[in-house]
Parts: sequence; structure tokens; C-alpha cells
Amino acid sequence: MADAPYALYYWPGIPGRGEFVRLVLEQAGAAYDDVARRPKEDGGGIPAMMRCLAGEGPGLRPLAPPVLVHGERRLAQMPNVCAYLAARHGLVPSDEGTRAEALQLQLTVADLVAETHDTHHPVGKGLYYEEQKEQALAYARQFVDQRMPKFLRYLESVVRANAAGGGRHLVGDGLSYVDLAMDQVLRGLEYAFGRAYAHYAPELPGLVALREHVDALPAIAAYRASERCLPFDEHGIFRRYPELDLLPASE
Repeated sequence: MADAPYALYYWPGIPGRGEFVRLVLEQAGAAYDDVARRPKEDGGGIPAMMRCLAGEGPGLRPLAPPVLVHGERRLAQMPNVCAYLAARHGLVPSDEGTRAEALQLQLTVADLVAETHDTHHPVGKGLYYEEQKEQALAYARQFVDQRMPKFLRYLESVVRANAAGGGRHLVGDGLSYVDLAMDQVLRGLEYAFGRAYAHYAPELPGLVALREHVDALPAIAAYRASERCLPFDEHGIFRRYPELDLLPASE
């Protein structure tokens, strides 16, 4: 089991939630098969992912990607997959209490990711953005004014408290999977809500410094410079629609 290869299943055309898992694997230097990005004729593509979701293979059947298959284990839910990999590759503190705190923060980040997604799909996940633009604008307004700063100010307070104790990360005294996730979220928010991000960034020196640190990690920088790393676009979680790129109402 320990030497079993990793197989990641995620939608092949977008970074999405799969990118949070990839960042952990890349920073760990772990080899992995990004199954759905392989050609269909090589056993990859969306058909391979759908077979996984239908229950083909080992372990518990997942509801949705990202899915990680490792030996006889099949794990889903982004925070769960990242926590599993981090524990195996030294990207989370070893003591039980701090690991629980790291997972708490990762789940908080996942909530922020979900709310960000809902800015462009507030009515129905199965509807196109163009079918819910009016509601999306209303949702984006309250997101930019209330929810985005609520999450970011909380996470800034966490990184500052950890810094006061001698750390420079969100949890513990070393890089963790939560730092990698926070970096991805900040990049995504800047892409989708650039005006609001620029407005709030001066309040977030700890998070901005953490982002700069993660961006400069050799493994992360090399991955993002490679063709394997997909850019943000208007098909994933973080989407740039000019009409939703709002300044906070206080401006």
C-alpha cells in the first residue's frame, strides 16, 4: 500500500477543486497519474473518470471529483484528499490536535471556495451563467461586501496569531497543505474579483506574505510554469465576469 501509485480523477479542462490536490502532490514531489487528462484511447479522459464515479475500482464509491485512488483506498472530497496526502508527505504537523486544526482551516477554505463558485451559479448548478445573471449580480454584491471580507479577515487573524507564536504559516511552524490551499484561493479571488481583492489586500499583510512565500516555492513555481498547470478561465470555480468584478459598496 505504501508504495502504491496515486491516481487522480478530475475534470480535465479546468483547475477547479482538483488543483488543490495537485498542489499538495506537486509540493510533495509525488508522482501521480492525472487520469482524465490522458487520452481516451490510453484509458483516460472523462469516460475513465465517470467509470470511477460509477463505482468501478476499489474503495467507497465517491459522489463527485476530485477522487484519489491509492492502492485499495478511494477518497473523495477535496479537504479529505488533501489531508490524507499531507499526512503521508509531511505537509501537516504530526500532533493530533494541530492536525485537527489544520483540517478545520481547510474546511473553512473549502466553504469560501463554494461561496465563490455560487457567485456565478446562485440559482442552479445545472443552469448556465447566462440563465441566472441577474441573481448572480445580487449574489456577487453581497459576496464582495460581506462574505469575502468575513473569510479573509478571519484567515488573516489566524495567520497573524500563528506569527505571534513564532510561525509564518496558517498552522504550525512549517508549510502545510492549508497554506497551499490558501495560496490557490487568493490567486483565484484576484482573478475573479480583482477590484475587491485589491481593495482588501492592504488589510491582509499576513496572507499576502504567505501567498508570496508559496508562489516562490521551487516545486510550485515549476509546476505553474509548466503546461500541466491550467490557467483560470470562465469554466471553473473562479471566473472573471466584468459585471461581477465589483468594488465593495463602501467605495
